[in-house]
Amino acid sequence: MGTWIRVENIMTPECERVVHLLTSARRVVVLSGAGMSQESGVPTFRDAQHGLWAQYDPMELATAAAFGRAPARVFGWYLWRHRLVQQAEPHAGHLALAALAQTFSGFTVVTQNVDGLHRRAGSEDVIELHGALDAFRCFDAGHPFDAAELSDLAVPESGEVRPPLCSTCGSPIRPGVVWFGESLPTGAFERASAAVRDADASVVVGTSAVVYPAAALPEMAVSTGIPVIEINPEPTPLSSLATVSWMTTAGAALSELAAALGVPVPRDG
Repeated sequence: MGTWIRVENIMTPECERVVHLLTSARRVVVLSGAGMSQESGVPTFRDAQHGLWAQYDPMELATAAAFGRAPARVFGWYLWRHRLVQQAEPHAGHLALAALAQTFSGFTVVTQNVDGLHRRAGSEDVIELHGALDAFRCFDAGHPFDAAELSDLAVPESGEVRPPLCSTCGSPIRPGVVWFGESLPTGAFERASAAVRDADASVVVGTSAVVYPAAALPEMAVSTGIPVIEINPEPTPLSSLATVSWMTTAGAALSELAAALGVPVPRDG
């Protein structure tokens, strides 16, 4: 059972500025990237090469053509990634976002991450631009496949796993992520763009702001004139354009922000 805690911190100047910007906001949009998940121990896409998978270029495992050539290899890699992510837990930043959402009339999280950690932390309005590792479906028709059915699937030393077949049409099962050369999920970018246009403030957290089309969203926020709050330990191309560039981790910044706004954050324990 989770307990509710308040973290008392001395407010940093960046936090003070963000609190001032959000005080009058009714609708907030959060744009998150790989840096958000790294704090939960989830490797970035290009870092997700360990052990037997180190011999492969991830770019060669993330296309429909690769799946067609070597379905067992591609499915095995994504099954490994799916199980890796299932072992990760949402960190303090994920939990703080879910808590902060309750204080605004509109609060949308738009993420490039496929790990589902925002949903698991309790965020309700989440747009997953690049799909999700737990949303398996069949290759030919897109029929959904329950990821729970993969829990007992054995993985040989090679790591290659023959994909199960769809019970509806017999097509092989694939991960529910966006591969290179594929379009974003239907309506996802349109919904994300609408959330940015309707927002009174935006928070850009843990993203390099260079991968398109997702990188177009913070640019859109800048162009609409709403406050853009960037949270990232390192400077990015967005930093000079942001209203506030808060150079720290998502967990630290969002926890401090929640405390400063008087929002209790649930934490297991």
